[in-house]
Amino acid sequence: MKIISIANQKGGCGKTTTAINLASTLAVNGQKTLLVDLDPQAHATLGLNVDDQNSLYNCISKLTPHKLKIKDIIKKVTKNFDIVPSNVLVGTLEQELADEIGRELKLVETIGEIKGLYDYILIDCPPSLGFLTVNSIRASDEIIIPVETSRFSMQGVDHLMDIAHLIRERLNHPVDLKVLITMFDSRLRHSFTMLSKMKEKFSGMLFDTIVHVNVKLKEAAVMGEAVIKYDKYCRGSKDYMSLAREILTADRRPAVVEVKTQAIAPAALEAPAPAPSEAYEPSERMQALVEKETGEFLGATAFVLNAPQAKSVYVTGSFNDWSLDEDCRMSNNGGTWSLKLNLKPGVYKYQFIVDGKWQEDPANTSIERNSFGDINSLIEVKA
Repeated sequence: MKIISIANQKGGCGKTTTAINLASTLAVNGQKTLLVDLDPQAHATLGLNVDDQNSLYNCISKLTPHKLKIKDIIKKVTKNFDIVPSNVLVGTLEQELADEIGRELKLVETIGEIKGLYDYILIDCPPSLGFLTVNSIRASDEIIIPVETSRFSMQGVDHLMDIAHLIRERLNHPVDLKVLITMFDSRLRHSFTMLSKMKEKFSGMLFDTIVHVNVKLKEAAVMGEAVIKYDKYCRGSKDYMSLAREILTADRRPAVVEVKTQAIAPAALEAPAPAPSEAYEPSERMQALVEKETGEFLGATAFVLNAPQAKSVYVTGSFNDWSLDEDCRMSNNGGTWSLKLNLKPGVYKYQFIVDGKWQEDPANTSIERNSFGDINSLIEVKA
């Protein structure tokens, strides 16, 4: 189980948006994920349309007449995705426990009751560096600091790093720090100027993934949904899916729990991979069986990418609703990655995902620019 705090004392930097959508995309990738809303403003709770009177206040406070365990307040959001809701009473814990010995370990003790039940626990911290944020950092293995491309947001990172170092020294609890650039507007020259400064200042701490400005992220919050459920094709969904994949790759965890397997003949294992991404006709016997059962033609389409330095490569596109699972993981043969998929006749958009980064097929000249501002490769399967 890995615990990640999502924190920045500066508001409006995409902290809660990141908490909700990273939790959701980790869940889509088969990881059992719990989002703990530690912000008394309860924006994560409201942003997922979760309405409950109980919160961590009932688990930590000694004054509450309605004492509960954390298991009692967990609410299901979607498959693999649960939330511990918050309310305004969580903010009173700051004063209630101000003079108590061991107050910085309250969240550690509370989360300890569900240890092992989740693959990831994400904590949405309040926009401050008080008791609640210190508790969250003390309970965490890693801190993700969402940063918009502004000077003020960079100062927030400095303050949070100071707190993390203080916790390391005084409480003997080291924690990794990662910086995530959010709300990036590629239309502005200022954004690229600040990006360059951040890469220089936070070298080695930055995620490769950048979360771009996307109106769908705000619309999804208004509807009380994660963006991948609201619009899985939008730029926001793509960015947070890439972030989840980058985290999973760094942790060396599989992207999914349920894996579909198929027996492969030894001869097939020895067959060389085809050179370009192209479509092949299946055997006459196989084609006859498919046509008999479904009345449809399926073309065995080979996707190939030369990437000797890559650690993992996937292919995804309109043929599988841009999903990421083991069915679209490509096999490596001496630096050449390949995968065959049975596709119906038609024109398909696709991209490769190389170590968490999306890219078009460099060997395919048939392309189109998509709504995200980058390139989709196109392939046609003919009957």
